[in-house]
Amino acid sequence: MKTRIRRIMPGENFRVLAIAAGIGLLAGAANILFRATVALVHETVFVGGSALLGLAKGGWYLLLLPLIPLCGMLLLIPLSLLFPGEINGYGFPKFLRQVNLEGGIIRLRTIPLKILSCALTIGSGGSAGVEGPIAQVGGSVGSQIGQFFRVSGSRMKVFIAAGCAGGVAAMFNAPIAGVFFAAEIVLLGTYEIGSFAALVVSSAMATVVSRGYYGDSPAFPIPAYEMVNSLVEMPLYSLMGVLMGLVAVLHIQVFYTIRDRFAALRLPQQLKPLLGALALGVLAIGFPQIMGDGYQYLEEVLAGHGVLWVMAVLIFCKITATALTLGSGGAGGVFAPALFIGAVTGGAFGSVAHSLLPQYTANPGAYAAVGIGAFLAAATHAPLTAIFLLFEMTGNYLIIVPIMLASIIGTVVAARLNPDSIDTVDFSRDGIDLHEGREISVMKSIKVGKVISEEVDFISEQANVDQLLTIFSLAKDSFYFPVVDESGRMTGVVSLQDVKSILHDEKQRLSARVGDICTRKVVVLTPEDNLYTAMALFDTKGLEEIPVVEAEDNRWVVGMLKRREAIAAYNKEVLRRGISERISPSFPPSQA
Repeated sequence: MKTRIRRIMPGENFRVLAIAAGIGLLAGAANILFRATVALVHETVFVGGSALLGLAKGGWYLLLLPLIPLCGMLLLIPLSLLFPGEINGYGFPKFLRQVNLEGGIIRLRTIPLKILSCALTIGSGGSAGVEGPIAQVGGSVGSQIGQFFRVSGSRMKVFIAAGCAGGVAAMFNAPIAGVFFAAEIVLLGTYEIGSFAALVVSSAMATVVSRGYYGDSPAFPIPAYEMVNSLVEMPLYSLMGVLMGLVAVLHIQVFYTIRDRFAALRLPQQLKPLLGALALGVLAIGFPQIMGDGYQYLEEVLAGHGVLWVMAVLIFCKITATALTLGSGGAGGVFAPALFIGAVTGGAFGSVAHSLLPQYTANPGAYAAVGIGAFLAAATHAPLTAIFLLFEMTGNYLIIVPIMLASIIGTVVAARLNPDSIDTVDFSRDGIDLHEGREISVMKSIKVGKVISEEVDFISEQANVDQLLTIFSLAKDSFYFPVVDESGRMTGVVSLQDVKSILHDEKQRLSARVGDICTRKVVVLTPEDNLYTAMALFDTKGLEEIPVVEAEDNRWVVGMLKRREAIAAYNKEVLRRGISERISPSFPPSQA
């Protein structure tokens, strides 16, 4: 009887898929709330502000345009003051860190804060998008569900990715693209069949909710795609892929350069977005297309109505505008700006190609459509997401081959010139490679300075060996001591091994100085090194302790790092994040 009951009871996989379906429904509803909030802010602040300032009259009235994004950033200040560190800037890299390195525990308040802060930025004309933030909102829904059911770290990650898939699918009305967005970008390409099924179910359910409310239409219409002469156009699309890779690298470099400049400014964090909004507004006086997500002008470009020189200038203007908005502390994502930059870059390339070879090439709108996917792939290093997004939005199988070719070439070129996507630069700066195993990623996220023991016994170079033996006899668990000179800087280390040769010679024992027998060539760490570096040294050098100094060129000893303490710190962090991989004291780093 019990066996029969077990057979009819839902299994673990069924429960995961049922929960994923619920996550998808909630992510679809969150998408509706998000879009409605952005639309409300846009109508109130941007449209209402434009009418109030009389911008439609043109002339000197256009000089008042910067007041609109400035107003949006003023409204952002109270949120920034109430929730410091949770509002300003491009938040997707921080989200990836939470998902992949910190156990995926995301607060419930992230959902309303992300919706409201992004709505204020984008709705007032800030150059940013809602696609990345809706992925964060959907992921936050998944995290809340996971916390409710108290799931493990690996299952939590699946639920968050399912929420991301649902959010993106609902935003674009593109369920397959939502799945691959979560698989490629959120799960970093490391997923199993069970987790992939959860992404599919969530994405499908979110799309059902979105289509039920908005109808069966994409985020922006893409005209029917056509290819005139494949023998001529395929090499052109390949060349355009190279161009997309180069522009993507430029975009990433400009984005982080401007963000670093704003970070270096000695101003309160709440005032920096005002400066960015002012600079954006001044730039928008000449090129208002760069404001907001830019979808209205993007539709003109896709229809083949873009002007070559305008599109060429807008490439650089949109790159700069996005960096100003998000680098200064505005809230939003880079997905929509990437689509805009790809469209105008592709449209400009197509205009040149069509003017040179009018009989063998399609109109510039076709190149703009392929450019959307190619640039998105190059900037995010996620070609499958870009390919399926364009396929779903066009519903045209003919676009698959050129978008595949341009996306892969663009991604390869961008990755060759800059290994980081726009989402992973901060991780590389911290010495973390998200695509490595979680074990290594966790170790690289822990700084040596947080683990070291600061109670260190020093010994002077001038001390004799008898004094050293006294220190050894008093030591509780350490037989490896830094040797310091008169100024207090470390000049070497001494261990029992160094003393063995003279233990039975009383004369030498009394006359020899520690400085004569200590080891001068010392392996050291600094507080900014990570545990992965430390474990590699422990393994390759056969050490149990390593001195930690302020800097390589300033050897003031600040502590000692013991192998067992490093392993204990790693295992503690693993338990905190809910990851299953723990290591033992005999652990050798897998890539040391």
